[in-house]
Amino acid sequence: MEESKRQKQVAKLILEEMSDIFQREGMSVVDGGMISIAKVTVTPDLLEARIFLSFFQVKDTDKMLHTIKERGWEWRKMLGQRVRNQLRRVPELSFFADDTLEHVFKMETLFKKIEEERDTKDGPKK
Repeated sequence: MEESKRQKQVAKLILEEMSDIFQREGMSVVDGGMISIAKVTVTPDLLEARIFLSFFQVKDTDKMLHTIKERGWEWRKMLGQRVRNQLRRVPELSFFADDTLEHVFKMETLFKKIEEERDTKDGPKK
């Protein structure tokens, strides 16, 4: 089912505010790596927001995701203070790891491997 206009508006608002909160709390740069919010989806009743985090060069992504989930109530409280005039209820926040970058890197590796196999099979190009 396609998202409604209001769902998209709320998701965009949460993405912007949570990105700013993460920067202010120092969560955007951790352990020499970076964390960014890749995407936010909101349920039709606007009571739950799913936040997909992208990890770049973070050593232990599972541990970092666990740490972020443990502080979920803090993130929700900070978000509530920022959006109290725009939303009646602050949605429950659920955090997930976004594996889009990993998928892209795997696909690039596969394409390079196929290209190399094709080059060795056809011989050197002129």
